[in-house]
Amino acid sequence: MEINQITVLGAGTMGHGIAQNFAMINKKVTLYDIHEQAIERAIQSIKQNLESSVKIGKLETEQAAFALRNISTSLELKTAVKDSNLVIEAVPENMELKKDIFRQLDFLTAPHTLLATNTSELSVTAIASATNRPDKVIGMHWFNPAPIMKLIEIVKGVNTSEETIKAIEKLSKELGKITIAVKDSQGFVTTRALAAHMLECMRMLEEGVASAQDIDTGVKYGLNYPMGPLELADLVGLDTMLFASEGLAQAYGDRFRAPQILHKLVEAGHLGRKAGKGFYHYKGE
Repeated sequence: MEINQITVLGAGTMGHGIAQNFAMINKKVTLYDIHEQAIERAIQSIKQNLESSVKIGKLETEQAAFALRNISTSLELKTAVKDSNLVIEAVPENMELKKDIFRQLDFLTAPHTLLATNTSELSVTAIASATNRPDKVIGMHWFNPAPIMKLIEIVKGVNTSEETIKAIEKLSKELGKITIAVKDSQGFVTTRALAAHMLECMRMLEEGVASAQDIDTGVKYGLNYPMGPLELADLVGLDTMLFASEGLAQAYGDRFRAPQILHKLVEAGHLGRKAGKGFYHYKGE
């Protein structure tokens, strides 16, 4: 099956990045959200991203304009998914929310439509159980920023068919992505590895081993990382980090238990960049 009409559910950071990526390779994309303001912000961000690519010579002006024309938007789920070959869900990491969406998608989309979740840690098999087509449900885990990051984690649920896997692998290659095949286990590969690393760095800060700045500087320049682990936690969102930690701890035990410093920052509403304060202050951002 040729995948040429795609719907992305959720116009947040990941959702609009995914939509932009597909539009840049001449796929028709519908970006859906329940909030009109979220869609307006998403389209503005996509425009800015494309303009930046033109400025640095990565895109021609005509290519940027062409990509933008490939994106339509909708506030109505039924309209958004009507003609799609593939629907990618990129909503918050809440199992009941995702299951509810997939129940609706099972009813609203054509029987051949593939359904993908961008979850970074939740069970693809559990999400697929909300549908009557678990063979056509798959994990397609992207990374931020989606148009730039090269990896896509392809997560096979218990009932995901080989045909579905091959279709998503082929589409990922069209995007110029590198793919890895992952069993449906909590946290997959990347979230599990990254969470362990970030949580240990938080413990070092809590124990007074070094300052946040020195921990980040040590990791960046000693291990050749592009961003320090505490900087990255602030970017991801400390509430998201806590949620991921709790899910991983439930699956794997105390090695993923969140340190007190993470709990206290979340309790104080210091959620990272989006709140203006986390491990660092972001005045004016």
